[in-house]
Amino acid sequence: MTDPYEILGVARTATDKEIKDAFKRLARKYHPDLNPDDRTAEARFKAISAANDLLKDKEKRRRFDAGEIDASGAEKPQQRYYRDFADGPAYASHAAQDGFASNEDLEDFLARAFGAGAGTRRSQGPFRARGQDVSYVLPVSFMDAANGGIRTITLPEGKTLNVSIPEGAEDRQMLRLKGQGMPGFGGGPAGDAFVELHVEPHAFFHRKDDNIHVEVPITLKEAVLGARINVPTISGPVAMTIPKGANTGQTLRLRDKGVFDSKTGKRGHQLITLKVVLPADEEPELAAFLETWQPKTADEPRKEMLK
Repeated sequence: MTDPYEILGVARTATDKEIKDAFKRLARKYHPDLNPDDRTAEARFKAISAANDLLKDKEKRRRFDAGEIDASGAEKPQQRYYRDFADGPAYASHAAQDGFASNEDLEDFLARAFGAGAGTRRSQGPFRARGQDVSYVLPVSFMDAANGGIRTITLPEGKTLNVSIPEGAEDRQMLRLKGQGMPGFGGGPAGDAFVELHVEPHAFFHRKDDNIHVEVPITLKEAVLGARINVPTISGPVAMTIPKGANTGQTLRLRDKGVFDSKTGKRGHQLITLKVVLPADEEPELAAFLETWQPKTADEPRKEMLK
């Protein structure tokens, strides 16, 4: 693996948040589920995940920056000189024939090549390798994404995973379930499961950033005289006041009734667009009144359209 900073496209002085944001952006772009049969994208996604795993771990990042481990997380061997191998049976080993100083160095190379943990050597036990990562797509309802919840995934082999949907989850957001991937080799750790959330649309709620938008119909009487009505929110109905003389297209705001943002610890707002609707049935009295009614001001609502 090349330099993890280069893979994520961040500076060596990048903050934890900058690294996290870079990983999320690239993971969404190169995720295998979004690039089926694209070997290049799959390889890129694995490299991005490996780079993120190293840099988000403070101790591993420190050791990498200090040159103690390489980009794969393996211990960097001490520099060797010809005099170190002037005597002894090392040259007679298979490792020497393949260009390695010793069998231990050969095992280190194989461990790094096949994903074993850092510093795996013969002296530390048998060869161990981390399990393969797996990825899934999970459809979630609009309300579960907004309010959070628990969903269960049933895997092909019958195993079930409980996925915790965070409050305020976004469409295409990637969740990582550590240790829920394929089992490791030789007692090595299991891989991780990556779950991409696909948020389903709602019948009348629409999300933009952390704000919720909804169109609410009101009667002609409520529009003219004003009223106190109940309106839906993602946390349940809330009473609000319709001002006198309200009109279609007018927007009202309910503070802090939007989506919770875990990064800022604040909630967005709910923006309500009013829509005046006429009675569904005939209203003879209303019709009779309008026939004789003369407005005080001569409104021309189509004036701009007819210029």
